[in-house]
Amino acid sequence: MSGVRIDIGEWQVRSYRLEDLESLVRHANDRDVSANLTDQFPYPYTEDDGRAWLRIVADQDPETSFAIGDDDGVIGGIGLELKKDVYRVGGEIGYWLGKQFWGRGIVTAAVRAVTDYAFETFGLSRIYAGVYESNPASVRVLQKAGYTFEGRLRRAVIKNGRIMDLMLYAITDEDTGR
Repeated sequence: MSGVRIDIGEWQVRSYRLEDLESLVRHANDRDVSANLTDQFPYPYTEDDGRAWLRIVADQDPETSFAIGDDDGVIGGIGLELKKDVYRVGGEIGYWLGKQFWGRGIVTAAVRAVTDYAFETFGLSRIYAGVYESNPASVRVLQKAGYTFEGRLRRAVIKNGRIMDLMLYAITDEDTGR
């Protein structure tokens, strides 16, 4: 790993460490957290899931998945999926945060930081996020981070047996003056 560390107030966006296992599992193992994420993020979130994730991120090249936390542990995560082929100028951002930390602006700061990092590091022209219609808090995060609503993909996702619309938000290098 390259050892990424970006300060975002009292927290950091940083590389994951093996010592993060306990805090990762503690904050990720929450039905309300998983309800806003793809099914790739399991619930319940077990120690085996955490160990598997830490193995995956240890082998990233380039590093695109980061912990949100401090030197004592992880309270969330944020990452970027770099696109391929004709879409290679873009990436999809995703994030989660332990429930006890919701509503404090932590994720907004992390999205801003990772967006800047992604534009600078990977030379992208566009970063986007899809948000379930049932997650207005994530919509506010993206709006505060400078992302623009681009459209609603009707009946595009299913989560916990419910078919929902997906709200598409994006930011481009031109939006940021790059």
